[in-house]
Amino acid sequence: MPDGETKTQSTADARFGRGFLHDIWYFAALGSDLKPGKLQRYELLGEPILLGRDRAGKVYAIKDICPHRAAPLSAGKLTAEADGAPSVECPYHGWRFRTDGACAAIPSLVEDQAMDVSRIRVRRYPAAESQGLVFVWISSDPRFDGEPDIAPPVFPGVVGGGPKLVDRMDFDSHIDHAVVGLMDPAHGPYVHQQWWWRSAKSQHEKAKKFEPRDMGFSMVRHEPSKNSRAYAILGGEPLTEITFRIPGLRWEHVTVGQRQVLSLTCLTPIHETRTRITQIVWSDHPAFLLLKPFIAAGARAFLRQDGDMVNLQNEGLRYDPALLWIDDADRQAKWYQQLKRERAASRKAGRPFQNPVEAATLRWRS
Repeated sequence: MPDGETKTQSTADARFGRGFLHDIWYFAALGSDLKPGKLQRYELLGEPILLGRDRAGKVYAIKDICPHRAAPLSAGKLTAEADGAPSVECPYHGWRFRTDGACAAIPSLVEDQAMDVSRIRVRRYPAAESQGLVFVWISSDPRFDGEPDIAPPVFPGVVGGGPKLVDRMDFDSHIDHAVVGLMDPAHGPYVHQQWWWRSAKSQHEKAKKFEPRDMGFSMVRHEPSKNSRAYAILGGEPLTEITFRIPGLRWEHVTVGQRQVLSLTCLTPIHETRTRITQIVWSDHPAFLLLKPFIAAGARAFLRQDGDMVNLQNEGLRYDPALLWIDDADRQAKWYQQLKRERAASRKAGRPFQNPVEAATLRWRS
């Protein structure tokens, strides 16, 4: 990629509400969403991506546009070459592409028409499956054909078999606004007013310790707030730690003795003004056997209340106003922006990422 494009991309990566972070793993799907042989079309960061699983069980991702006449490859079928390697056949003219992006065949060519079809390629996106989750690496260089220099994230508390709850929703929002809304500690009493959670009248002063973590930060393990009633269903003496990692992963790991609950929220940018929120919960706590319908209903209500507020916020954001950030309630939002800038700057300079977050105790009322 020419230097000018690299600089433009790096600048766009750092602006709030514009552009995206590149050279990083994005959550794309649950492993259970991908069936062997099935071709599925996704859009990540405004790029059409065919995400699939070959018949041997390996996940792969390639650009979902045939370079011949732009037909979506996901409308075709998975086939196999003479050497047994899987390939995707375009539905328009039957061009076939291996799952590494290399063209394997152009059926319309006749015998004396010499052409090295392997020189034709569609973009390949590194894909990895970890803990039942599928991540796709989006490089700033569309010609990147190597392997990422970091592994996908690994989360504590993936216990009890498969997820106990999965919920998805698309927010009409840039990922930056979705992230800041997700980590905002002060909106709860106003946006999430349920009898089993809290009300606007039930507000306490909070003081929470934060520490840097790998490409993010964590509210270190602590007892849940007394006015957060939902934790009561777990019984015992629950302790919780809430962690955020760029580009848009937030998880709460709760322990109650030997039992665990992990609530993971993945933010995946579809394009500039739409972000997919995927909420996944694992647990080996018996409450998720006895009270699963009630817990699921509560989680759905939370997500949709946040979605309603995003839509309301968009009424103001369409005028592109300057935003006012305050300490300490908005410190996490500031950290997020610093983390984004550092990630973009470190990749541009070819140096190791240096976490800009410093340990601190933040105080707010909610």
